[in-house]
Amino acid sequence: MASLLEEFEIHSIGAPLFTVAGHPIAFTNSALFMLIAVTASTLLMVVAMRPRALVPGRWQMAAETLYNLVGDMIQAAGGEKAKGFFPLIFSIFVFVLFSNLFGMLPHSLAVTSHIMINFSIAVFLFLVITITGFVKHGFHFFHLFAPKGAPKAMLPFLILVEFFSFIVRPFSLSIRLFANMLAGHILLQVFAGMTITLLAAAWALKPLFLLPLVVNIGITGFEFFVAFLQAYIYAILSAVYLRDAIEMH
Repeated sequence: MASLLEEFEIHSIGAPLFTVAGHPIAFTNSALFMLIAVTASTLLMVVAMRPRALVPGRWQMAAETLYNLVGDMIQAAGGEKAKGFFPLIFSIFVFVLFSNLFGMLPHSLAVTSHIMINFSIAVFLFLVITITGFVKHGFHFFHLFAPKGAPKAMLPFLILVEFFSFIVRPFSLSIRLFANMLAGHILLQVFAGMTITLLAAAWALKPLFLLPLVVNIGITGFEFFVAFLQAYIYAILSAVYLRDAIEMH
């Protein structure tokens, strides 16, 4: 690669599909891998669960494990009233997880390493959370920014802090996922480059290629764990924020 960031570049696949206000709209590699993630996750949940066997096979077991994992997580983090939002949070979790995992494949694109994709999901989530809060509580939803029992003298400052904390949540969700995926992939490239450089070096240095190679193998295994962990964190924080809107303070 000419640059460590070349892996994350978005480029068109084929000719533009149409134009909007003079700007060409094309099918990109980012759209392709999002489509792959959505298709693969849909196949897992639909096809794997089709047999509905009493003794599940490996794919049905995988689907049921993901389903139960998110269900238990929503119950613990979001509360009983958040169960109605299970499809939304489960869809977010599965999409982020499959996007992270497909991003680990050679010559692929980790779409979650693009902050705007993560931010788009987060903005949609917070629109749902905010609308839910107003539907359930009306203008009383604004009490979310006024902690109970707070001294009146401190109330204006606390309201400002709580409002700012609420506003930055989509940004924190997006940046956390983006930074972890970007940093992990760049680290893999750095050690892979070191391995290749040492292999091309003088004979006395060639045996040293094993060191960055072993480190890269370890980082690869860790990145698969991070791919799952970041999807779980994204989902569990979504449930926590949803609980705030449903139950208030």
